[in-house]
Amino acid sequence: MADADSPGDLIELVVEPGQSGWRLDAFLAHHLTDYSRMHLRRVIVAGAVQVDGGGCKPSYRLNPGQRVRLVLPELPREGPRAEDIPLDILYEDDDIAVVNKPPGMVVHPARGHWSGTLAGALQFRFAGQLSTTGGPTRPGIVHRLDRDTSGVLLVARNDQAHAQLAGQFEGRSIQKEYFALVAGVPQRDRDVIDEPIGVHPHHREKMAIRRHDPDARRAETFYEVVERFAHFAALRVSPKTGRTHQIRVHLDHVGHPVLCDRLYGGRSQLTRGELRGDPTDTLVLLDRQALHAWRISFAHPKSGEPMTLEAPLPPDIERVLAELRAGGGQGAGG
Repeated sequence: MADADSPGDLIELVVEPGQSGWRLDAFLAHHLTDYSRMHLRRVIVAGAVQVDGGGCKPSYRLNPGQRVRLVLPELPREGPRAEDIPLDILYEDDDIAVVNKPPGMVVHPARGHWSGTLAGALQFRFAGQLSTTGGPTRPGIVHRLDRDTSGVLLVARNDQAHAQLAGQFEGRSIQKEYFALVAGVPQRDRDVIDEPIGVHPHHREKMAIRRHDPDARRAETFYEVVERFAHFAALRVSPKTGRTHQIRVHLDHVGHPVLCDRLYGGRSQLTRGELRGDPTDTLVLLDRQALHAWRISFAHPKSGEPMTLEAPLPPDIERVLAELRAGGGQGAGG
C-alpha cells in the first residue's frame, strides 16, 4: 500500500499485462501489502471490491486493462504488540529517535510478520510516545528499510514531528547514504542511474526497470566506488528518489547486484571458501544482502538544526570487508 493511502480512501488499480490470469485476492494482496490475503478475501466477499464496476469472487481471474476499485478497509489489528526487543538508539529527544536497525528485522507488521518488528520494539521502548500519523500498525514510522537492509532509520515521537519529517522526505531535502558490497567491479568511479521502476511483470515480489510502463515511477540513484577488489566492489550509494527496492534494482540493472541479494542477485550467502578459492571452507560470512543505510542528514523537525547521524557497519559486512582486504575474493567471480 502506498504511504499516501490510508483506510477509508477510495483507490483504483489497473491490471497490467503481466498480471493476466491473476486471482482477484492475489492481485489485491500484491498491491496492498499491509493486509493479509485472508482479510482481503473477506473484504471481497462483503461486496466492497468492484472490477469494471461489478462485484466478483476472490477467485475471479483478471484480464489486462481491468480496473479494480475499493475503499481501503481498516487494518485488521489495533497495532503491534509491545515487545522487549533491544534497540540500538543512535539519538533521541522529545521529538525524534534515530535507530540503527539490525538486518533481518521487519519495520512494521505485515502479513507473515506480526511479531519481532521494529514497530513492536518501539512500542515497548517509548510506551505510547510515538506519532500516530502512520496508523495503528506504524507507530512513529516515517520511512522504511527492507527487512534484510540494516542501518539508520528515523522515528517520529509525535504527530507534529512526523508531519515535518514527511514534508522533508517529500521535498527530497533529506539526504540518505548507503554502503553496498556488489558483485563485479564498476568501470566508472561514479555514475548516476536514472531508470523508471515499476512492478515486475512476472514476479510478484520483485520490482523492475519499466521504461514503457505508464505506471512506473522515475527513480534516480547516484553511486561512487569506495574500494575495488578482484571480483567485488564497495560503493557509497545515494538514492535521489525513494522507490521500493530502488538501490537493489538499479545496481542489478547495471550489472553489479548487491552481494547476497537473493531476490535480484541470484545468491543468498557467501562463504569464506568462495573468497579464498577453498571449497572445503564452508564458513558463512554473509547470508543477507550487503546493503547498509549508513548515514542520514536532515533538519530537526522542531529546531530546524541540521543533523547528520551515522550507523556503523554491522559485523557481517565488516567480516566480508576484512577478508577482501586481506586478499580474499581472488577465487570468486561475480
